[in-house]
Amino acid sequence: MSALPRLAIDRLQPGVFISLGDLGWIHHPFLLNAFRIASDKQIQVLHGLGLTEVTWDPARSIAEPLPVTARGESGAGEGAGEEDMDFAAAALAGMLDEKQRRIERVRAQRDVFARREREYESEAASIADILRTFAARPADAHGDASALVGRVVDGLMDAPSVAIHLVNQKSRDSGLAFHSLNVMVLTLLLGKAVGLTAEEMRQAGLGALLHDAGKGEIPPRILRTPQRTPPEEEFYRAHIGYGIKAVAGARNLSVAAKNVIACHHERWDGTGFPNKLAGERIPRLARVVAIANRYDNLCNPYDVKRALTPAEALAQLFKKEAAHFDPDLLQRFIKTMGVYPPGSFVALSNGATGLVIETDPARLLSPTVMLHDAEIPRSEALVMDLKEAELAIEAVVSPASLPLAVVEYLAPRGRVDYYVEGSA
Repeated sequence: MSALPRLAIDRLQPGVFISLGDLGWIHHPFLLNAFRIASDKQIQVLHGLGLTEVTWDPARSIAEPLPVTARGESGAGEGAGEEDMDFAAAALAGMLDEKQRRIERVRAQRDVFARREREYESEAASIADILRTFAARPADAHGDASALVGRVVDGLMDAPSVAIHLVNQKSRDSGLAFHSLNVMVLTLLLGKAVGLTAEEMRQAGLGALLHDAGKGEIPPRILRTPQRTPPEEEFYRAHIGYGIKAVAGARNLSVAAKNVIACHHERWDGTGFPNKLAGERIPRLARVVAIANRYDNLCNPYDVKRALTPAEALAQLFKKEAAHFDPDLLQRFIKTMGVYPPGSFVALSNGATGLVIETDPARLLSPTVMLHDAEIPRSEALVMDLKEAELAIEAVVSPASLPLAVVEYLAPRGRVDYYVEGSA
């Protein structure tokens, strides 16, 4: 790849995309090393840094540089710049102070996200233990599962707003546990949105956690096969019966939770299994879990090459599979996940690329985004509230259209998981 050209500061104007990588992120007041010039004030700050030229990227610019003589013709050349330079110094000082404040806020955000990742992994490990021990010690496993669901439900119900946090898969050997946790969290998000009672939330969460308890009896080869033969499909569908058998020893497990295990593959139009129930004959909690289960399977299939982005998964549910789900619940789920679901790769108004990691239902157009900057280690990646940073999302982009280095920086493991923010 050829080096990007250099450009005199005097030729900059809003819309030109520049890079300050040579200067180093710590030595300038801008949030990013590479960004699109948004105002004349930013150009004055560049003058205040003592720069005479910067690297610019024609492909990412939306405006051409000024002609070589433009600054002289405008009367802004030598002799007229002392007042401008004083203003630039003041602007530079102010931006450096603000950048330091932002650095501290980002550090605090990263600490919160790191805590969430640890909590999420801990809960996934607990689920793996529960699923392994249910048949041998059903009473203990049921108690552990109920306690885990209670922790998440209580945190969700107490939170001032629902936050969905994308974290990365840490163990490829924990697929079923992570899937169960994902489906439980998504179920609770939708359950809260449709007004389930606290007790209904607990039963929906417990059913979601155990919905695939029977898959341990299905050969991995069959689980991973996208196109099954009729005998393989029949074997696969038997996981429903195996699941009911696996939890049979838990005598206090509610009928509502058992119905989730039995009916999470039934479809609104009657084409599901095992009993081809249709419409409101399907228990409501199972209808909720069915949507959460399908969404996570689309985002996180066994074959990662078949994975859809969150936005693509929502589009498939709405445009191609809507007949399979309770229409009211599906609409509420799409609204709950937001315009830019966590896991969405996005192009920002300053020319940067980011990954949505958290959404706020109160401002769906301004999620929290992790920004890509090759000059900053991923462990120190900028995490930014777009409203606070006065940035906007210009488009959702497919990871297939991005350089591999960008995708690996933002989502190194490729699996999408979710976390419900509880009380601090």
